[in-house]
Amino acid sequence: MDFDYAKDSKEQRPYEYYLKTYQEIDPKEISERTGFFYDEEKKVFTVVFMGSTYEISFPDYKISHKEDEKGVYPLEEAMNAKIFMVRYLSEKAKAPSSGKFLTYREVPWGEVYFKQFQGRCLFRLAFGFGGKLDAFREIMERVGAQAISSGDVGYELEFMKGLFVRLILWAGDDEFPPSAQILFSDNFPAAFTQGEDMAVVGDVTIDMLKALAAK
Repeated sequence: MDFDYAKDSKEQRPYEYYLKTYQEIDPKEISERTGFFYDEEKKVFTVVFMGSTYEISFPDYKISHKEDEKGVYPLEEAMNAKIFMVRYLSEKAKAPSSGKFLTYREVPWGEVYFKQFQGRCLFRLAFGFGGKLDAFREIMERVGAQAISSGDVGYELEFMKGLFVRLILWAGDDEFPPSAQILFSDNFPAAFTQGEDMAVVGDVTIDMLKALAAK
C-alpha cells in the first residue's frame, strides 16, 4: 500500500536527525523508557501500532510488520509515521492515564494550533466518513477499536501502548454538514510536548482508515 509521502527535505532532514539520535542511545534505556520489549538476541523492539505488530531493528531502524487481516501497515510505509516513531523512541516516555480524555484545544498548546488540526484531521475525518457510517464502523472493528456511546458513531482505539484516541462522528443532515471530534487520553500531553505530534497522530490514523476503506 503506497501512502504517497514524498521524502523531500521537509521530512528527510528531521528523519535523519532523529535516526542519528536513536542510533546513539542504549536500547535497554529505550525499552525501559517506552515500555517496548527489546529482544537482545534479535536486536529488535516489538511495537503494537494501531492494532498491528511490528519489529523495529536497532540500530539501523528497519521496520517490518507481522502479517494480519488488515493488510495496511503505515509504520512500515508512511514517512510521517516513521518519523513519529523514531522520535518517540529517541525522546519520549510512557506515561500513565487517569482514564480521562482531552480535546486538542484542551492541551497546553492546542488553542494555538487548533485551526491547522481542524483542517488536517477533524474536517478530513468528518467529510471522509460522515456520510459512510457503516463503512466507518466496519473499519474500526477491523483495527480492533471498541465502540463507545458518543456521537452518531464513536470508537476508542489504542493508537500505541497506553495511548488511546477516540474518533467520534456525527452524520449531519439537511441543515448541518457532518462533523467529527478526536479525543486523546490525558497522558498524551505528558508523552508529547508539541502540537505537531498529536496532529500527526490524527493524520496517520485517518490515512490508515482511508487506505482500509479503499481495499
